[in-house]
Amino acid sequence: MIEQEAVVLRADAQTAVVQPLKRTGGCSSCAASGACGTSLLDRILGRRPTQIDVVNDLGVSVGDNVVIGIAEAGLLKIAAAAYLGPLFGLMVGALLGRHLPFADGTSELASLAGAVLGFALALRLVAIYGRSLSSDPVTRPVLLRRAQPRPISVSLA
Repeated sequence: MIEQEAVVLRADAQTAVVQPLKRTGGCSSCAASGACGTSLLDRILGRRPTQIDVVNDLGVSVGDNVVIGIAEAGLLKIAAAAYLGPLFGLMVGALLGRHLPFADGTSELASLAGAVLGFALALRLVAIYGRSLSSDPVTRPVLLRRAQPRPISVSLA
């Protein structure tokens, strides 16, 4: 189980909306973060806080610190779809574009057009698949337990 601390933003008897306290990622600790495309996009677009809907089976209320978790198998399923789906669409689209009836087999333009179309179609299919995964209990985050409140550190300088 992959765990993350979060704070409850909204809660009722059935559901709670939580926001992770810190977004874990490799960008801050990676040596190549200055030259990486993902890091660059992150700096340009900024990070929006993630809000996650979970079943409120612990009876939490607004402001509570909690630990949420997701099964490793669910995370692997989501990551495989998100990364491999568009890559597969890109490659298949490029190959099919090369063999279109109007392509002469040597034109890179037909391959490029096929790759772009395959990539766009794969992104759309991954989005649809992602929405279908939201009802799968393996891929849904769950409330694991209440977390201890974080101590407030005050420096007197």
